[in-house]
Amino acid sequence: MSAHTSQAPWWRSAAIYQIYPRSFADGSGDGMGDLAGVRARLPYLAELGVDAVWFNPWYLSPQADGGYDVTDYRVIDPLFGTVADAEALIAEAHELGIRVVVDIVPNHTSSANPWFQAALAAGPGSPERERFWFRPGRGEDGELPPTNWQGMFGGQTWTRVVEPDGEPGEWYLHLFDQAQPDFNWTHPDVPAEFESVLRFWFDRGADGFRIDSAALLVKDPALPDQVGEDDTAFVDREEVHAVYRSWRAVADSYEGDRVLIGEIWLPDAERLARYLGPEEMHTVFNFPYLGCAWEADKLREVIDETLSLHTPVGAPPTWVLSNHDVDRVVTRYGREDTSFAIYARQLGRPVDLELGTRRARASALLTQALPGSVYIYQGEELGLWEVEDIPDDLRQDPMWERKGRNPANPGRDGCRVPLPWSGSEPPFGFSPEDARERPWLPQPETWKDYTAEGQLADPSSMLTLYGKSLRLRRETAGLGDGPFAWLDAPEGVLAFERGPGFACAVNFGPRPSDQPVAGRVLLASGPLTADGQIPPDTAVWIAR
Repeated sequence: MSAHTSQAPWWRSAAIYQIYPRSFADGSGDGMGDLAGVRARLPYLAELGVDAVWFNPWYLSPQADGGYDVTDYRVIDPLFGTVADAEALIAEAHELGIRVVVDIVPNHTSSANPWFQAALAAGPGSPERERFWFRPGRGEDGELPPTNWQGMFGGQTWTRVVEPDGEPGEWYLHLFDQAQPDFNWTHPDVPAEFESVLRFWFDRGADGFRIDSAALLVKDPALPDQVGEDDTAFVDREEVHAVYRSWRAVADSYEGDRVLIGEIWLPDAERLARYLGPEEMHTVFNFPYLGCAWEADKLREVIDETLSLHTPVGAPPTWVLSNHDVDRVVTRYGREDTSFAIYARQLGRPVDLELGTRRARASALLTQALPGSVYIYQGEELGLWEVEDIPDDLRQDPMWERKGRNPANPGRDGCRVPLPWSGSEPPFGFSPEDARERPWLPQPETWKDYTAEGQLADPSSMLTLYGKSLRLRRETAGLGDGPFAWLDAPEGVLAFERGPGFACAVNFGPRPSDQPVAGRVLLASGPLTADGQIPPDTAVWIAR
C-alpha cells in the first residue's frame, strides 16, 4: 500500500505513464505497436512503479494524424487489435494495480466518419450537415473561405467540398488537418454521442479519459474573422463548461475514482482554473511547466503559479516534462535555449546530449518530488532523445506537409520513434524476431546502449533511476499530493520540503553547491562531490 494512497483518490498522486500505441511494442510483427505488445510489457510497467497508463487514441482511424482522426470511437483500429483485446488489457492492468486512461477526441472526427460521409452526400441545407460546420464561401462565387481563422497545424482551416451534383460548393471547418472536420457541439446529436462513448469505455473498465483539445469544442456561431492573435471565436468559449459538467456527472455515476484530464493550452491561469473543480475536470495538463526553461528562477515562478492556480479549487497539480507532441526532454535540455513553445520546434540546433541527459535525470527527481500527479512519456525513463534525422519520405506527421516541408520544423515524428527493448540492433525487441516488417519509423543504431533490458542491469542507468524514484515516491510519506514549502538555498539552487521528513534540492548553477538542508541522501540524480556537495545540473532527495 502506498504511503500516500490512504483514502485520497488515486489520481491526486498518481504516476501516469503515457503510451503512444504504435511505438510502444509490436506483438504482431507488422512494424506497428499494438495492444498485444502492451499486454506483454505490462510487467515492465508494474516493475517500473507507475500507477496508471494513458493511451493515445487506439480507435478505428485512417491514421491521417496518428489516430486523432477517429472514424469510430467504439472500435479499436485493426492496427492495434480489437475491443476484446482492449478489455483484456484493462483487466490485466488492473490485476497488476495499474489503472487505464483512454484518450478521447471530441473537437473533431475523421472525414471517413459515417456522419461526415452522410453530410457530404446529403448536400447543402441538410440535417446531416448541421452536425458539422458547413458554410457557403465568401467572394463572388463562394471561392473564398468563410473565415480567416488560422489552424493549429498551420494552413487553411476550411476546405471546399464538391457537391453531389459535381459542382464546387460549401466549405467545412477543421481547426486541424482537412481530414479532421470539427463537430458542431450545438447540435444535440454530438453531446449525446460523446456521453454514450464515455459510458462505453467506463463500462469496459476504463478509469478515466484524457480529453484532447478540450478548450476548442464550441465556436462563435457568428464566425467572426480573427483579428491578430485573438482566437476567442473558437478557443475557451463560455458554453464549453456545460459540456464538461455533463461529462463529470457521467464519470461520477460510476463506482471507483474515475478521472477526467484536460488537454488545455491557455495562457490565462484564471481561465484555466475554471475547468477544474468538483463540477468539471479533475486535473489539467501543466503546459507552462512542460515548456519552462531549465533555469531556477523561471521554474520556481512556474511552480508557484501552478500551486496558486490549483490550491483554491482543490485540484492537484500535474507535472509533465514531455509527450507525443513535443521534443524529447534530453534533446531540449541539451540545447542553448531549453524552453519549449508548442509547434515552434528548434530542430537542427546544436544539442549536447550528455548535458541534456544530466539535466533530464535531475528534472525527473524535481518533477516527481512536486505535489500532485506526474506524467512520464514512454522512453523518457530510458533517456531517449529526439530523432532528428528521419528521412523525409518516412515522415508521417501531417504537420510536416502542412508547414510546407520545412526542415526546421519537420513535425513530431522524432519523439514517436519505436522504443528499444533489447538486443544490439534494430528493431531492438520492439517487434518479434520473425517480424514481417521493419518498425514504422527507423530507430537509431546508437540506441543499442539504451535498451530497457540493458538499462535494467545497469545501476547507474536512467531506467534504474526512474525505478528507484518511483518506488521511493510511492513509499515516502509526504510525496504525491500534499503540502509544499520552499526552503532557503544558495543562488541557483531550488530547495523545498514535502512535509517534515523529506526535502528536494536541485542545483542549476555553474558550480557545486553545499546541500541546503541537513539529512541523509535518499537518492541523487548523479554522483555528489567527494565532500558531499551537489554538482551542477544535479538533484538530490534528502530524508531529514
